[in-house]
Amino acid sequence: MADITMPQLGETVTEGTITRWFKEVGDQVAADETLFEVSTDKVDSEVPSPVAGYLSEILVPTGGTVAVGATLAVVSDAPPGAAAGGGSEGSGTEQEQEAPVAPDDSGSGEGGAVEPEEVKAPEASPPPADGGAQDSGRENGTRDADAVTDPSPWATRLVSPVVRRLITEHELDVDAIEGTGAGGRITRNDVQAALSSGDGRTAPAARSAPSAPASGAEATPAPPATAVTTGGDDDEIVPFSNIRRRTAEHMKRSKATSAHTLVVMEVDYEGVDRVRGAERVRFKAEEGISLTYLPFVSRAVVDALREFPLMNASVGDAQLVVHRAVHLGIAVDLHFEGLMVPVVHGAGEKRLRALAREIAALASHARSRKLGPDDIAGGTFTITNPGPFGTLVTGAIINQPQVAILSTDGVKKRPVAVELPDGSDAIAVHPVGNLALTFDHRAVDGAYASAFVARVKEIIETRDWSAELA
Repeated sequence: MADITMPQLGETVTEGTITRWFKEVGDQVAADETLFEVSTDKVDSEVPSPVAGYLSEILVPTGGTVAVGATLAVVSDAPPGAAAGGGSEGSGTEQEQEAPVAPDDSGSGEGGAVEPEEVKAPEASPPPADGGAQDSGRENGTRDADAVTDPSPWATRLVSPVVRRLITEHELDVDAIEGTGAGGRITRNDVQAALSSGDGRTAPAARSAPSAPASGAEATPAPPATAVTTGGDDDEIVPFSNIRRRTAEHMKRSKATSAHTLVVMEVDYEGVDRVRGAERVRFKAEEGISLTYLPFVSRAVVDALREFPLMNASVGDAQLVVHRAVHLGIAVDLHFEGLMVPVVHGAGEKRLRALAREIAALASHARSRKLGPDDIAGGTFTITNPGPFGTLVTGAIINQPQVAILSTDGVKKRPVAVELPDGSDAIAVHPVGNLALTFDHRAVDGAYASAFVARVKEIIETRDWSAELA
């Protein structure tokens, strides 16, 4: 018998949402056969079973969000219900119940937002006849560590933690809100409808009794209520998908953590463009991918990081952790549904061709949901590339716990001043674009960050790129 737990899908990931089970209780499972799909703020992954056997318990239903390491299911050697020995009543497997893990209201499953059913808490099991301790591993298909108490009045209504918080913050009467979700479950939209109509505005005094301060203690002022925007008759309510919600949480956490500062420099891509024009057809034939500006910028960045190592770092507890190896993250848009940052590991040791191949492969795998946990772990510096959309300047948000992120904005032909061989000046038309570096001012100052971007600019403009493609 083996426990199936929530995997660690990225070093900063703390929880995941089950978006699909590929097996049902009682099904036979082969080792390495896909068992479930999990979504985090970093990646959506299909997770294989580490062992062979029978799926005897599913403790977290589709839509459930749990912490890394939490038990999700149990795979046993025998099918559920098989007797362990004689045929006496009660000797077989006990009636299974799902663990009371409340699914996150804003989670999503395959094909869009879903409204997973609320899972009710199991009834308490009587103590064993011999008076000894109960089996700490399992009681009626649940674990003590996974149990969630749900005191009255919440126990009588189907309410997820997110919705419960909204109801509490706005002092609504849960019993006055009509639930339109599966099984009468109260959804976020139900709460918004109640706020718009004014229904359930007065919560009974008994609702706040469990959180009242102890006798003699001063009450702590409640935090300001979170604003909830409600839609009008002509508005469409689009629930956040799981990846959208997690991306939002990650971005908000980053802004609250790092002292974001922006420095921007203009770069002349004339030298790069000459090489791209000369090598584009041959490169496409040999590599099967287009030769874009991004590999050139990436190559310049990894070289500049050797000279400015404090940019290839993470902020720790009152210290800077400087990484010797460069593991380059490339932000990838997932068809406007969210962002993912796969990592080119050992990027500092790769030349332009290798970088171009690996960046293209990772982007393709990200968009087809084929990235594994190792593909998104360990990044030390990130590049985001909105340039194909023609952006001018992008102040990107730092990918925690890194100290900087570089945006490669749109490249357009513009008139520039150039110096001729005889020392005179002239006007020429060159492809020009901006490099925008967002850095954490806790880690470095503006002079250091500016010098780093200036070095990236210098490498792009002056290197003999034809040698890189030979």
